[in-house]
Amino acid sequence: MIYEKAPAKINLTLDVLSKRPDGYHDVEMIMTTVDLADRIWLRPTMDHAITIQSSHRFVPNDRKNLAYQAADLLRKRYRLDYGVEITLDKNIPIAAGLAGGSSDAAATLRGLNRLWELGLSLDELAVLGAEIGSDVSFCVYGGTAIARGRGEDITHLPAPPNCWVVLAKPTIGVSTGNIYGQLNLSSITHPQTERMMEALQESNYDKMCASLGNVLEPVTMGLHKEVVILKEQMERFGADAVLMSGSGPTVFGLVKHESRVPKIVNALKGFCQDVHAVRMLGEPIVVD
Repeated sequence: MIYEKAPAKINLTLDVLSKRPDGYHDVEMIMTTVDLADRIWLRPTMDHAITIQSSHRFVPNDRKNLAYQAADLLRKRYRLDYGVEITLDKNIPIAAGLAGGSSDAAATLRGLNRLWELGLSLDELAVLGAEIGSDVSFCVYGGTAIARGRGEDITHLPAPPNCWVVLAKPTIGVSTGNIYGQLNLSSITHPQTERMMEALQESNYDKMCASLGNVLEPVTMGLHKEVVILKEQMERFGADAVLMSGSGPTVFGLVKHESRVPKIVNALKGFCQDVHAVRMLGEPIVVD
């Protein structure tokens, strides 16, 4: 049996540059992993099937599951007939803007690479991951990076300065396709991507906080007032900077001083139950 962790990500920036002929969008986004993770177990089976077991009743156990798609892609690409049981212990909230499904797929690629002794590099796995979803390539590596194109063009960046991250997800789901579909490219305010890259290079916490930006945030907030309320409350109770991650609805706050964290967490639990205080991981995954 093989075990892999699948950490969540947050967007420090998310910019949309244009709409592509294939219907997707060209993006430019800086992401970093945080210490909230699903746990994945991969067990070989004799029946040549891919099966999904999950601790969460809303996780699909068929081809809709990105971990299933990752296993299926490897089998078809390398003409394998191995069976595998994939067990997902979910800690990352579902449909939250934290790349839980993408990270599960990336962890499945890494784990099956070991289980099936394929000998693929992380770069090769990231190329495969791009065929599954736009965040999977980044999640194969983890750490901190800027992703361009559909998300498959990855450039690694220094880890962010040490701080706490408070995550809060309201009890709603958000359709990423719907949010992108309602984005008006002619009226968006682009985030300060270059300034964020400078902040990471300089390990400058204040500059990082001042450079957060997400062009999807106004769209999601216009549809879901719960996101507006969470952001206002997180700012009110002392987070240094607050932003929505991905297409939402999860909101995160950066907090430098640990003493502030319990107050923010306890205050937010009055508005939603899905609240986590975690550290940034920042560094990319190391494969032995």
